[in-house]
Amino acid sequence: MQRIYLDNAATTSLSPEVLESMMPFLTEKFGNPSSIYSYGRECKMAIENARKSIAKSVGVRPSEIYFTSCGTESTNTAIQRAIQDLGCRRLITSPIEHHATLHTVEYCKEIFNVPVDYVELDEKGHIQLESLRNLLSQSKEKCLVTLMHANNEIGNISPIEEIGQLCQEYGAIFHCDTVQTIA
Repeated sequence: MQRIYLDNAATTSLSPEVLESMMPFLTEKFGNPSSIYSYGRECKMAIENARKSIAKSVGVRPSEIYFTSCGTESTNTAIQRAIQDLGCRRLITSPIEHHATLHTVEYCKEIFNVPVDYVELDEKGHIQLESLRNLLSQSKEKCLVTLMHANNEIGNISPIEEIGQLCQEYGAIFHCDTVQTIA
């Protein structure tokens, strides 16, 4: 019987090319990248080369790329640091975000007493840009807008360039979960 797997956006098998490129670091090149000995330097160089490659592919500086253990950790960190370090005092998201975002937003609402607004969606679950504009224009506080690029359940693609422009226009920080689409 042939098995069919349809959840590749969440987890997928390693491609042979990725497995081949990772094998040296799973076997003989296993050093601590923070160490000064040769094993460590080799690993550090591989990490920095990966950072440069990713930075080039998304048009940012390598110093702007941070590695975490997963998308949930990245989202959690970005949202909390926007509040604690960047002065965001209002969160704007949508009701159909990934739980990594929704749970973190609710946590921040409770712990940091940060108001949360939810952008309106149309009948197909698409972000209503006019709703986002209204929320941003009505806010007297610095906002963090956190919206995913592609919804992992219904497949909607958000217009992140337009969302980014609105955020820039109103001085808001824009966090975008691109886990589903970065590759």
